[in-house]
Amino acid sequence: MAGNNHGHTPAAWTGVTIAFIGFCVASAFTVMAEPVGFWIGVAITLLGGVVGLVMRSMGMGQPEESQGRRLDQSKERVGA
Repeated sequence: MAGNNHGHTPAAWTGVTIAFIGFCVASAFTVMAEPVGFWIGVAITLLGGVVGLVMRSMGMGQPEESQGRRLDQSKERVGA
C-alpha cells in the first residue's frame, strides 16, 4: 500500500513527467503522420519509466515498509 505518501516522490513525479512529454511528442507526430517522430516519442515515454525505476533504486522513491509491519496492519484491518 502507498500508506500516507500515495507515491508523491521525486522518482514518481520525474518518471511521469518524462513519460507525459514522450506521449505528447508521439501524439503530435502521429497527427503530422511522421513515423520517426512517433517512435522517438515512444522511446521518450519508455525512458520515463526507466528513469523512475532508477531514481527509486537510488532511494528517491517511496520507502519500503518491513514485512512484519505490513502483516500487523492487515491484521488490524481484518480485526484479528
